[in-house]
Amino acid sequence: MSAPIGPYTPAVRAGDFIIVSGQLGIVGGSLADGVTAQTTQAVVNLEARLAEMGAGLGDVVKTMCFLTDMGTFSEFNDAYVAAFGDHRPARSTIGVAALPFNGAVEIEAWAYRPA
Repeated sequence: MSAPIGPYTPAVRAGDFIIVSGQLGIVGGSLADGVTAQTTQAVVNLEARLAEMGAGLGDVVKTMCFLTDMGTFSEFNDAYVAAFGDHRPARSTIGVAALPFNGAVEIEAWAYRPA
């Protein structure tokens, strides 16, 4: 996993919850190309952060997703569904003006995994 790009902790445990800071579609130090690839990679990065805390995507109960272009919502949604498989956590998707590294997608998550 790459180091955080800011002064924050990538994932923390709070009792039985694991909170993962927003993950971008960064692979090898660069953004993946396009919304689909960035969404897929953001979930891969999210899954890696969860694994560091002894959890997995199936433990995710809530995601907060950020898009710089709500016109890409359908493309994002297709990639998100493919990445999460049959698991459907609660979700919010918000349009934002910009994201770090000029990303198009960022995903943060809350997971429930009793300690």
